[in-house]
Amino acid sequence: MRISSTMMTHNYLKQLNGSYETYTKLFEQSDGKKLHRASDDSVGYSKYLRYQNSLTNVQQFQDDITTAVSWMKNSDAALINVTERMKEFKGKVVAAGNSTNNEDDMHDIAKELLASVQEVVADMNAQIGDRYLFSGQSDTTMPFKISDGKKSRGETKTLSEAQARFFSQDPTAGSNVDDDATVTQMLKLNGSDKNVYYMNIKDGSIYTEDFVENGFKDVDTSVAYDPATYRADSVGSISVSDHFDKNGVIIDGTTGVGSDWSSNITVDGQPVTVSFATTKQYIVTYEGDAKYISMVKKTGGIDRATDSVNQTGQDVFGSDIFDYDASGTASGTAMLNELLYTVAKIDSADYYWAANDGLTISDAAHAQVLGAQTTMAARQQAYTAASDMLVTQDESITSDITDVSSTDVAKLATKLMEYQTIYSLSLSVGSKILPGTLADYL
Repeated sequence: MRISSTMMTHNYLKQLNGSYETYTKLFEQSDGKKLHRASDDSVGYSKYLRYQNSLTNVQQFQDDITTAVSWMKNSDAALINVTERMKEFKGKVVAAGNSTNNEDDMHDIAKELLASVQEVVADMNAQIGDRYLFSGQSDTTMPFKISDGKKSRGETKTLSEAQARFFSQDPTAGSNVDDDATVTQMLKLNGSDKNVYYMNIKDGSIYTEDFVENGFKDVDTSVAYDPATYRADSVGSISVSDHFDKNGVIIDGTTGVGSDWSSNITVDGQPVTVSFATTKQYIVTYEGDAKYISMVKKTGGIDRATDSVNQTGQDVFGSDIFDYDASGTASGTAMLNELLYTVAKIDSADYYWAANDGLTISDAAHAQVLGAQTTMAARQQAYTAASDMLVTQDESITSDITDVSSTDVAKLATKLMEYQTIYSLSLSVGSKILPGTLADYL
């Protein structure tokens, strides 16, 4: 085959340009990265993109966890303060149950108890930035407000553990609790005979005060029994929301409803008219909602039990007999209003009530808030554990990215020198062996 000068020139320039192109690509790696486009290493670039995506997810989860832990730390601090106020409240209720107190002493204790509740309301209105911690997703709205004046709220009987166990059991089964008939509170009724009665709203059974306080202890619950034997009478189940709002304030001015409701019963053969008992007290309302703020800490489905960082009013203060209105909306302030009911009863110098029902209510409120604080602490621990795991993942993925995309500097320097030498030699050789042009001969 005849080799022309044109072919020699073409091949030489092709190889020279190839050497320069290789040198240029190697020089690109001087920024520390050996992958700048998919064509550099298709397999390596695919791994690089996958690792980068994983790292982005991990970093997003880390940002979420940082925000979540900050939220929960502030919430926990508020709940610690509330728990302390609950302890103080309980101690003052115990002091109020001392019959040696005179009326002025009881009024003073009531003022201290009211101040404690007001402090709790202030703590529960805590913010982080401009967001309220306990408002649910309505976190720009101040959640808790205490009324300026007193309102007529229905009186209740908060049952002790023994009382709740008795009135919640299935009387036909003997000692077995009926989950569908759990009773923790009853409505207090005033009788026309000047006696007090209590209504189980589950079935409308009405019991005398003496039976609810003491008589139930004498019933042999190890065998089946007829509950009708022990109740004073029955008026059938009622809907509490027909007579009271969700904060327990009685509905007024409607015929046959709330303050106008009454029922005729028979007690020991004598006719008695009963009506709802009420007490004038301050009322706390909840303006937040029952929705949760989720900050996901790992891939997969959202688990509200562990991924939600906030607690709502109902989580902290539980529920009571009035807690839902006709639309099914919870009050979010059940225990707070029970505490204010305690304030009102102690202000009326009811020593016996303070030593019994008052102590039961303060115990229940303290246990409810303590449970909310424990739940928050458990969630915070879960987020902290997830944060530790993500730090390990971040380090591992970063190492993988370095392995697949970073340049071996020593190797790169050697190759750059090699190709630079080849390119320089090629230029030198080319000037000597390539055929001259017409201009070279002229």
